[in-house]
Amino acid sequence: MTVVSDTSAINNLAAIDRLYLLQQLYGTVLIPEAVYRELTDPSFPVAGATEVQTFDWIETRAVTDRLLVEALSDELDPGEAEAIALAVEVQADRVLIDERRGRLVAARLNLQYTGILGILVEAKSQGWVAEVKPLLDALIDQAGFWIAEPLYNRVLGLVNEDR
Repeated sequence: MTVVSDTSAINNLAAIDRLYLLQQLYGTVLIPEAVYRELTDPSFPVAGATEVQTFDWIETRAVTDRLLVEALSDELDPGEAEAIALAVEVQADRVLIDERRGRLVAARLNLQYTGILGILVEAKSQGWVAEVKPLLDALIDQAGFWIAEPLYNRVLGLVNEDR
């Protein structure tokens, strides 16, 4: 399975020490250069910086279709624009993206996508995590990830966990 990630999935999973779930679920994860730069900018240290530089299953790729990146940059930040462009180029099976605007653009380009909550649901269904609720709480408390209460409850319902 070919998977391309934007910054959010890597940063937030690293913040709660669950980045390994991406490797377990997808094997190799591709990131574009803009995502690499966002994660490794020394003036703004974030979770996932060391991992994208050292884990061999996270591969940085250059996007060759710069016209598509430019067109997408009107709507998206550089990491999202390059992640979507790279997903189109490599005909990815899935792009990992959380932002609503990015998901809309991915859908418009006929890309399958999932975000961090979908990753956690999939990880539980595959038996890689026992419970999703503690991970949702960690995302909120440790990573500063915002989850609307109805969505939080819907995710728990999907994995048969009580609030």
